[in-house]
Amino acid sequence: MKKWSISAIVYLLVVIGGYTVYDVYFNKEADHGETNTHEASTSAEEHGHGHEEGEVKAGEVKTTFVYNEGKITVVLNDENGNPVDDLKVNHEKLLHLIVVNEHLDQYLHLHPEKVGEGRFELKQELKDGAYKAFIDIKPEKLNYHVTPVAFSVGKQQDAHSHNNLNADQSFVKTIDGKTAEMEVSSFEAKNPVTLTFKVDESSLEPYLGAAGHVVILNETADQYLHVHPLNENEPVFETQFDQPGMYKIWAEFKQDGKVRVFSYVVEVK
Repeated sequence: MKKWSISAIVYLLVVIGGYTVYDVYFNKEADHGETNTHEASTSAEEHGHGHEEGEVKAGEVKTTFVYNEGKITVVLNDENGNPVDDLKVNHEKLLHLIVVNEHLDQYLHLHPEKVGEGRFELKQELKDGAYKAFIDIKPEKLNYHVTPVAFSVGKQQDAHSHNNLNADQSFVKTIDGKTAEMEVSSFEAKNPVTLTFKVDESSLEPYLGAAGHVVILNETADQYLHVHPLNENEPVFETQFDQPGMYKIWAEFKQDGKVRVFSYVVEVK
């Protein structure tokens, strides 16, 4: 009887001990599993939050251009209507504004001054006629693609469907006794093109931080290229024409303290 009692007590202790070990071990594992699940959920939420920020950074800039009584106003907003004020300095300026008339025989490279968050203004008289403006900026965190803004000044005139540009037979141009000769490496679309300019480099001065600037438009002024030199000290530029057609090229060089604009018309096959 005594032996049976002792055996029963030992058996009971073994059962209780085994249950205790099982409870501690498996509950601990269960608790640990719940913790891991929670951490994974938190990590996923944090990742999702970061993704939302990325979507904000990938938004678009909306531009507003107004010309009124000799004053140009440019306003920059994001998709939520907030002013876009975080711009990179691009060749010494926050904003480059190119304005051409419908015939592409008037060309202006302007730099409106910042007057507030996402707001730029400039006094500039324009003759009556139809124009297109190109607002050239580099936002820090938002996507932006330069597209033409059509506007008119004064009396409405019939707009031409195209300008019937004729390719230049000579790429030697002279203004104020200064000559600029352009050499084009290729006239084929979708191929890299090098534009090399022969100018009097003894009088050539840095203009907006470079040896020169080149702006290119197709004859309908809906394809825009703003090209900077391959290096800051030589008037050599590299670009590409995506489509065949007629293009007008404006090359800007500063010599003896004056900026001169030499224009050329090329045909791309």
